[in-house]
Amino acid sequence: MDESKWLDQREQQAWRTFVTASTLLNRVIDQQLRTDAGLSHVQYGILTRLAGAPDGSMRMLALAEALAVTKSGLTYQIVQMEKEGLVSRRACATDDRGVIATVTPHGVELISRAAPGHVGLVRELVIDTLTQQQLDILADGFAEIQRRIVERKM
Repeated sequence: MDESKWLDQREQQAWRTFVTASTLLNRVIDQQLRTDAGLSHVQYGILTRLAGAPDGSMRMLALAEALAVTKSGLTYQIVQMEKEGLVSRRACATDDRGVIATVTPHGVELISRAAPGHVGLVRELVIDTLTQQQLDILADGFAEIQRRIVERKM
């Protein structure tokens, strides 16, 4: 018989609220990005990570890890974005198996167009909704969750 400790009513409420809120938030953010720039939330994340990297480039493996997506899922997105002229790929000079993704000027322009609406929506729905203490607790809590997930994968 399973010895799992079941969630009590308070824990169930917290879990359900988290799942629903995160699903709704991702849906609204995805919709805003599609409307403003024709990008999905994942694609926006890819472009912003690349734009923030040295020379606008990252190894695909490091990019997948940074975004917490599968290598195949990232490859699919990069192929689609490459067709749109948002990113380019090239072989890694130091590793025959490595591939480098780079944001293009068109990709940077698209980020610039999408960012004000994205930041405004994040501020409206999350940042400005919470007190500084709540933001600190949220950041600390999610950092711990992320740490445990990463640790568990190893």
